[in-house]
Amino acid sequence: MIPFLSLKDVTALYEAEINEAVARVVKSGWYLQGPENEEFEKNYSQFIGTKHTIGCANGLDALIWIFRAYIEMGVMKPGDEVIVPANTYIATILAITENGLVPVLVEPSIDTLQIDDSLIEEAITPRTRAITIVHLYGRLAWTEKIAHLCKKHNLKLIEDNAQAHGCQAPDGRVTGSLGDAAGHSFYPGKNLGALGDGGAVTTNDSELAQMVRTLANYGSSRKYVFDYTGRNSRLDEIQAAVLNVKLRHLVDANNARKAIAARYIKGIKNPFIAMPVTMPVEQNVFHQFPVLCERRDELQAYLQENGVQTIIHYPIPPHKQECYKEWNGMSLPITEAIHARELSLPIGPAISIEDADKVVEIINNFK
Repeated sequence: MIPFLSLKDVTALYEAEINEAVARVVKSGWYLQGPENEEFEKNYSQFIGTKHTIGCANGLDALIWIFRAYIEMGVMKPGDEVIVPANTYIATILAITENGLVPVLVEPSIDTLQIDDSLIEEAITPRTRAITIVHLYGRLAWTEKIAHLCKKHNLKLIEDNAQAHGCQAPDGRVTGSLGDAAGHSFYPGKNLGALGDGGAVTTNDSELAQMVRTLANYGSSRKYVFDYTGRNSRLDEIQAAVLNVKLRHLVDANNARKAIAARYIKGIKNPFIAMPVTMPVEQNVFHQFPVLCERRDELQAYLQENGVQTIIHYPIPPHKQECYKEWNGMSLPITEAIHARELSLPIGPAISIEDADKVVEIINNFK
């Protein structure tokens, strides 16, 4: 069986360094808010190209704290609108509604799978306060047009960078530094993954950074003094130490993903399979390798029978979920088509070129 992603195999690539890092933390006796966090925040800020990184418990919290911080700063208020791609993973939308803000769902492009920037301006109203872009599947969602719209309408640009660590814009800037603030996830399966949950906010806004750090620390900026009703959302020292190890290898790991993707792009020639338009290699770190197939479930079953594990990202779009049942009657045909056809092929730093070639051969034989 060719696994979709073996976390055991990925961890084994850096086993000695990870073991040393974990042992160092265990022996130190300092397990929260210590030197490993300080080191990771410094290193990640340098990698992303922002002044501030604030570690937190997970990627959802990172996005929640950004919106909550803007509310506490008076930039937003409950009832304000936030434009968001309709085909995103639900966490992006949960962060908006968690803060009493109103998501405005905008269709993606079927070619890029990213938010269609030609549809954004018509969705802007006097209540719009931000555009949230999601670098879904590790593909660059930022465009000059989106940046122009934010400037024109005085909107915040917020990035969901949960899937695109190391992805670059055409000018060389790294995702997570393209907007006013960005949320990052370090879930184990991400390009930069911990051995458990973890997340971070990056920004150049010092006021926002301090507010996020305060809110994620029970609402406290000084010990036993609570200015806000915050929560406990921390990146623990072991995860920070592991992330410091894996950050050193991130560029190489992304290059390994790109090598697998290149075999797929060149080799897959099945008329039943459609692939999103090819992006410049810097603009795609291939967190996933999605293909579209109208007979997606048949294709997945066929691949499984032939020893290839795949995953659907994602079978039910957010507006059809029970938790947002007030949206269930909405018609978003592009989003619905993507969710009905998408299938992700195996990709990751532990997948071999030989396995990629086997996947290509098997998928080309699908009739």
